[in-house]
Amino acid sequence: MRIGIIGVGHLAASLLRGCLRAGWAAQDILLSPRGQGPDLAERHGFALANDSAEIVQRCKVVLLAVRPGDAAYAVAGLPWGVDQTLISACAGVPIKTLSAVADPVKIVRIMPLTASELGASPTLVYPHVPAVDPLLAAIGTTLPLQTEDQFEAGTVSAAIYGWAQALIRDGVIWSEEAGLDPDTARALVSRTFVAAGRMMAETDAPMVDILTGLTTPGGITEAGLIHLEGAQVPEAWRGACEVVLHRLRGGT
Repeated sequence: MRIGIIGVGHLAASLLRGCLRAGWAAQDILLSPRGQGPDLAERHGFALANDSAEIVQRCKVVLLAVRPGDAAYAVAGLPWGVDQTLISACAGVPIKTLSAVADPVKIVRIMPLTASELGASPTLVYPHVPAVDPLLAAIGTTLPLQTEDQFEAGTVSAAIYGWAQALIRDGVIWSEEAGLDPDTARALVSRTFVAAGRMMAETDAPMVDILTGLTTPGGITEAGLIHLEGAQVPEAWRGACEVVLHRLRGGT
């Protein structure tokens, strides 16, 4: 499969590392000549296009990974064909915005995480079409959604991903201050988050039951949760989710 990439920034670089990790041939990926494109082409052997028009002319599948505000401009005026698929990884940019300037190409939205480079991204997709499967399989697991409104709500998890990393960072800093060496602190806190996620994702019990099983009356988990609730952390967390969703749906 040959895929072209317009917009080679931080997220695209993570996807590219994931593709290489999954065994893709570098020459099967054609990069735009801006951003990190030239450097990645030189270091890994990716093909480098002269411009975006060449990418569209040579590739049936094209990934768009530019800043959301640049998305429509980046695909306008290119020689799109009815047999092509444009995969957009631009958060908050609806399909109608891209269709208005890239008709008649088929447009699919995805929301991968930088864990793509580890083959560990739970990637949202709407609508799900076979043309996206090779890319999504290379970077992790696929979560197809039924409507674009669901996709916007699900995209909030891309922000939660960053917040979780901030919590891990803060937990590591606290653990170091409490006496753990830095390597042990980082491994312990990071793996604790992985373990918590796996319990919620891979067991059949209701999530409230899983948490209740940990919350022994008078125990350490309960004590910490009471403190967090008193500090209105759950309300602040939900508020942050609402702020992100409002932004994704066109708010400011």
